[in-house]
Amino acid sequence: MGEENGLFFNNYIDKLMEEDIKNQAFKREICTRFPPEPNGYLHIGSAYAINMNYMMARKYNGKFNLRFDDTNPLKEDREYVDAILDDIEWLGYSPGKRIFYGSDYANEIFNAAVALIEKGQAYVCKLSTEEMTEYRGTITEPGKNSPYRNQSIEENLHLFYKMKNGEFPTGSMVLRAKLDMESPNMNLRDPVLYRIILAPHYRTGKRLVHISDV
Repeated sequence: MGEENGLFFNNYIDKLMEEDIKNQAFKREICTRFPPEPNGYLHIGSAYAINMNYMMARKYNGKFNLRFDDTNPLKEDREYVDAILDDIEWLGYSPGKRIFYGSDYANEIFNAAVALIEKGQAYVCKLSTEEMTEYRGTITEPGKNSPYRNQSIEENLHLFYKMKNGEFPTGSMVLRAKLDMESPNMNLRDPVLYRIILAPHYRTGKRLVHISDV
């Protein structure tokens, strides 16, 4: 790779950014991010991603954001958050005050899910894991709609708030986006947005005790 202004860049991402800037594809300052899930320690690939995002932000006078993807209370732990912060400092980079946590946006994420339900674009599904797999279809065969797909908006809202309040056991139901069960892309066959997880969260305590986005 070549050196430019003391920074090492000569890759396709850099070229794409240069092209976007030249074409004025956006009107705001550039922000890059490193979004680790704090469920383990960093590896060499993480170091590469940190270097790339931090140095790109520096080159284009933008901002580097460290945003922890910590919305699953079963996997994350403060030990890994601290280890990641230590490793980033060891690499010679500092996010300063631009450290964010996905769990801090739990209320906003929940409200967004409520908005989808109100628009008829999400529903609460009671199919078991095995039934969901069966209904999903295969790569060569389309899936079929859940029997709960067309229940009323009022019923979906009622169930979703009860999910949030911990009134149902773990894994008993999920919130799904209403997309297309016949899509050739299996990831678009009504994907799960929320699951019930009856476990305390390391940062927010009971705020995420019952439900986690995936």
